[in-house]
Amino acid sequence: MRLGLFLSYWSSDSGTDLELIREAERIGYDSVWAAEAWGSDAVNVLAWIAGQTSRIKLGSAIMQMPARTPAATAMTAMTLDGLSGGRFVLGLGASGPQVVEGWHGQRYAKPLARSREYVAIVRAALAREGPLTYEGDHYRIPYDGPDATGLGKPLKMLGRSRKDLPIYLAAMGPNNVALAAEVADGWLPVLISPERYQEVFAPSLARGRSRGDVRPAFEVAPTVSACIHDDVDEARDRLRPSLALYIGGMGAAGRNFYNDLVCRYGYEDAAAEIQDLYLAGKVRAAMAAVPTPLIDELCLVGPRERIRDRLDAWREIGVGTLIVAPDRVETLRTLAELCL
Repeated sequence: MRLGLFLSYWSSDSGTDLELIREAERIGYDSVWAAEAWGSDAVNVLAWIAGQTSRIKLGSAIMQMPARTPAATAMTAMTLDGLSGGRFVLGLGASGPQVVEGWHGQRYAKPLARSREYVAIVRAALAREGPLTYEGDHYRIPYDGPDATGLGKPLKMLGRSRKDLPIYLAAMGPNNVALAAEVADGWLPVLISPERYQEVFAPSLARGRSRGDVRPAFEVAPTVSACIHDDVDEARDRLRPSLALYIGGMGAAGRNFYNDLVCRYGYEDAAAEIQDLYLAGKVRAAMAAVPTPLIDELCLVGPRERIRDRLDAWREIGVGTLIVAPDRVETLRTLAELCL
């Protein structure tokens, strides 16, 4: 099981922790991952990291599909991969309606169908087997709508890239997880519970694999928060803010995919309470309402020995890369000692 480093969103106040990134590369982490929401973008952060490192892989977890056309994403992937010497992993996600419609001003309807077409176009553009054309329900290249000029010309991308540049999909719902297994090279889940894996995720992954191309290297690469501390209760409390944010505040009431996932784990009452409190502005109460057993399921938390034993649960479900969000550099090092 390889290790990846998940970075917090960049801001002018916090900057990017270069010490953490360089230490991860030095001690054997396989990859570093940058995300985007409605602030810093993943591309510029990863390009900057590429110039500061030499070996570690660079992953987007995720680049938002509604933010870019498929062709623009293919151009970005080709450029980042070339500049980094073939180290880029393209992680994509559909995001949610609050961000898609509220920030990007794009339609959110039918995200599964859009994602399927999007990945197909990116792969075709990177393959460069001929001028890019595509006729789908959501994307048509060249554009041939009622207001088209008729001058659109199929083009082959300038510059070459790896034809097998890996594409990973972020997914949580059953159909979306199946799509990832069908069309992608890897799956980027968050808030994954190893104990619920066989019941909640394995059937969808098997369904997707059965109807897609054979991809023997398909990788499960979850992002997991980690806090190593001798006082397990103190460690849990340090992780409550992010869990409360995702379960309670990352989405509207009735359309929060993280909340839905926690409900599928059997925490329906707690998920509803956390969301009600968070959306009412009672953030501290929402944090306190996060159940201790749920924290233990989703996170690496507590003393070193507890973490060592807990890592076996992730290995047993076939995780290829465990992408960790550590609370400090000491946690980064301890996980390398235990896992690598």
